[in-house]
Amino acid sequence: MKVPKKPVLYVKANCSRCREVLSFFDSQGVDFEVLDVSANKRNMDAMVSVSKQTEVPTFEYEDFIVAKFSIDEFLAELREFPEISQQIGIGNDAS
Repeated sequence: MKVPKKPVLYVKANCSRCREVLSFFDSQGVDFEVLDVSANKRNMDAMVSVSKQTEVPTFEYEDFIVAKFSIDEFLAELREFPEISQQIGIGNDAS
């Protein structure tokens, strides 16, 4: 059985939206990896490779990618993929 990799959140230093999203994921108990694209070119290259853009925050979990989003935008996208929501541990009552 394949073990899914951890979700990845690509962020930049001094990004207020990134801080909000980090806080939200922490409050939901999401186990994720944070990669700062402003401090590491490899992280930026990885983000561009999966999302085809350079804006943050960008969330990656397997084939589920959400780029340049607010919490509300992320939750709206996540509602379209309930299996992903369950796998990463964000319930339908998240708000």
